[in-house]
Amino acid sequence: MKKTILALALLFTVSTVFTGCREEKSTGEKIEEAAEDTGDAIEDAADDVGDAVDDVVDEVD
Repeated sequence: MKKTILALALLFTVSTVFTGCREEKSTGEKIEEAAEDTGDAIEDAADDVGDAVDDVVDEVD
């Protein structure tokens, strides 16, 4: 019984340590991350369009 209580107390302590140290992002950081993600998505789309154009040009030749 004593070992079970100690094991549960240890698990509670460990879980508290890992969940209690979580950092929350500020609004500015969230906006900056969203802007970077949007820029990356636009860049990927532009690369895909460029590849498609190259493929069409190769097919025409």
